[in-house]
Amino acid sequence: MIEELKSTDLINKVGGRFKLTALIQKRLNELVQGSRPLIEDSSGKTMLEIVVQEILQDKIAIDDGLSGEAAKDTEKG
Repeated sequence: MIEELKSTDLINKVGGRFKLTALIQKRLNELVQGSRPLIEDSSGKTMLEIVVQEILQDKIAIDDGLSGEAAKDTEKG
């Protein structure tokens, strides 16, 4: 499990170690407060394992504040 957190694929998918840490912390907090897991097979998994799987399966991502058209305008520069 810890090895998955060290994976450069996971880190790059989110955009860096800091963003990965922030995303994990936010999602863990949501799960602790009662949110349901977004993956199908969550039985027997720790909350951290659930969060990592949600990231790997593109169920959650960092909200960078840009949406739809705003993101496209920023990319065009």
